[in-house]
Amino acid sequence: MLIIGVVGGIASGKSFVSASFKELGAFVLDADRTGHQVLDLPDVQRQIRTNWGDSVFRTDGSVDRRKLGEIVFHPTDGEAELSKLEKITHPLIRKILEGQVEKLELSGDFPAAILDAPVMFKAGWNDFCDQIVFVESSEADRCRRATERGWSELEFAKREASQVSIEIKRAKSDWILMNGGSKRGLHEQIAQLWAQLISVENK
Repeated sequence: MLIIGVVGGIASGKSFVSASFKELGAFVLDADRTGHQVLDLPDVQRQIRTNWGDSVFRTDGSVDRRKLGEIVFHPTDGEAELSKLEKITHPLIRKILEGQVEKLELSGDFPAAILDAPVMFKAGWNDFCDQIVFVESSEADRCRRATERGWSELEFAKREASQVSIEIKRAKSDWILMNGGSKRGLHEQIAQLWAQLISVENK
């Protein structure tokens, strides 16, 4: 089974690309969703409480991701705090993703799996992808989409700074999809790339 990683800047259109691949027959591995699930694990919650106290928990005992985000994406000392969190969560996320891939390969139900992971290179998850697709989108377009989601420009900048640079993501990718026009145009690019990748995989 072909494993395709999807990368790009914040709000570049990665979710749309992943959803389009799903429509074409792929299974989508959502690293963000898996990361949220990991925060519900008792051992992870224990370590979070040890590092950042009760203030990052809701009254029902769940992790308040917004409050935790304010700490790990803080403009001055957030980098060190984010590193602590990633050391707690990234190995567990990888383990879950690898388990999902193993089950998919055994099932034989899908020709490809799409790994949508904003921290793909930072976490080293690109090493179990066969191909990496970069979604190209201008900073202005990405910032506009992020603010439409309710983010401030400052939050956009902080989140962007916490990730591997756009230049490195692009350079480490095998394919580039241009998200600067219509959704229809982007979907056509995705369909063409899908046909090419699946054709090569089946040879």
